[in-house]
Amino acid sequence: MAQVIAIGRLCWPSSQYTMSFYVSPRFLNKVAIHITKNYLTLPNVKVPLILGIHGRKGEGKSFQCELVFEQMGINVVHMSAGELESPDAGDPARLIRLRYREAAELVRVRGRMAVLMINDLDAGAGRVDQYTQYTVNTQLVNGTLMNIADNPTNVQLPGSYEAEPIQRIPIVATGNDFATLYQPLIRDGRMEKFYWEPDRRDRIGIVAGIFQVDAVSQGDIEKLVEQFPEQAIDFYGALRSRLYDEQVQHLIESVGVERISQRVVNSKEAPPEFRPPDFSLPHLIEVGQQMVEEQHRVQRGQLSQEYNKFLYNRRLGEVETGSDRASTAAPSPAFFRRYDPNQPDPAEPAHRDNGQTATAIATASGPPPSSSYPGQPSSTRLTPDMVTEVNRILGQGLRLGVEYVDKRRFRMGSWQSYGTYEGDGAAAIAALDTCLAEHANDYVRIVTINPRDRHRQTETIIHRP
Repeated sequence: MAQVIAIGRLCWPSSQYTMSFYVSPRFLNKVAIHITKNYLTLPNVKVPLILGIHGRKGEGKSFQCELVFEQMGINVVHMSAGELESPDAGDPARLIRLRYREAAELVRVRGRMAVLMINDLDAGAGRVDQYTQYTVNTQLVNGTLMNIADNPTNVQLPGSYEAEPIQRIPIVATGNDFATLYQPLIRDGRMEKFYWEPDRRDRIGIVAGIFQVDAVSQGDIEKLVEQFPEQAIDFYGALRSRLYDEQVQHLIESVGVERISQRVVNSKEAPPEFRPPDFSLPHLIEVGQQMVEEQHRVQRGQLSQEYNKFLYNRRLGEVETGSDRASTAAPSPAFFRRYDPNQPDPAEPAHRDNGQTATAIATASGPPPSSSYPGQPSSTRLTPDMVTEVNRILGQGLRLGVEYVDKRRFRMGSWQSYGTYEGDGAAAIAALDTCLAEHANDYVRIVTINPRDRHRQTETIIHRP
């Protein structure tokens, strides 16, 4: 494939026009340095094998990686999150070893760099909440990746052993929230982390590449980006695609719904031609506003609420020992999120916390006197300081996570999620009180999370066994 390289931009010539894609210099430097370091022998330097690129959904992490690989001219062996689970125990771990050795063989045969690319690692190996099943394959995947990171030239397949070392192959993994992964896997010695958040220059460059063939001016591109500052990069690609909806609808109406299949697939006629749609700035903003409103409808709908109520009722019936208590207990809002029109819209930017969240919360050393506050449930386990801290966190538009761990796993840092809550202080306090009751012999902590980028800001242990 012929390619023309410009500063920060990768171009593909074609017979009709030149399609240009923007490559962020920051992204290019990070990925190129990581891959090159893994092929060098640096004196007394331990180089992490895995580069973890994480960030908000739709910001172009995987596509930027592909552009960097294309620009560097290296071979890529791909894996996806869907391949990290299987009905047969051990298959995903074996597949990781197989793909890694395949990349090493490409280096030997073709004499060029190679990389193993794992897309959406957290979706396949992460544990988001208490409803995420943690299987044997998940454990084996984590163990296999840790073993490869520690012994990158000695990766064996089950049932065989080769004394000859293989080529070290850097691994690039993408994801949205690496906090859901097994913590020993993402420690600094094994994984180097890179949080990808395009700045204004990157966003303008990427969006300009999307609309370059449409002759949208640079000034309009900047105004379009400023109009939708909270939208991810893929929003603009979807916006461009939607501009053709009217012409596709006209084609369907002219041909007929019953004949559109024969007209588009295996037709002897020439492919349909479409005239350029209206790429003026007012029209782009109008269509973009329609897409934003659809996003808000999805966030306000919360159609999973009734389903989660059913899950809670079933779980409550299994936990309660008395049948009367199980039949009369009302579902708690702690296990599902509710939309409250009086609360800030989740799509609106949350107030940023500089990480100075107070961590001095009184530890529950024993059941204090029962107390209740206006709008809060009565609790015999939460101190007034805890209730105040929970309300303060949620009042800032932040998300509250509740996690627990037993004594044996505490030293390994293998915390389990009890649930995440935002907006509704009563629901969060009720859930925290229930968690303390169910895990009286475990460690319990609360986590402050920024809902925009899902970054953890503070982690505070509030109960020790």
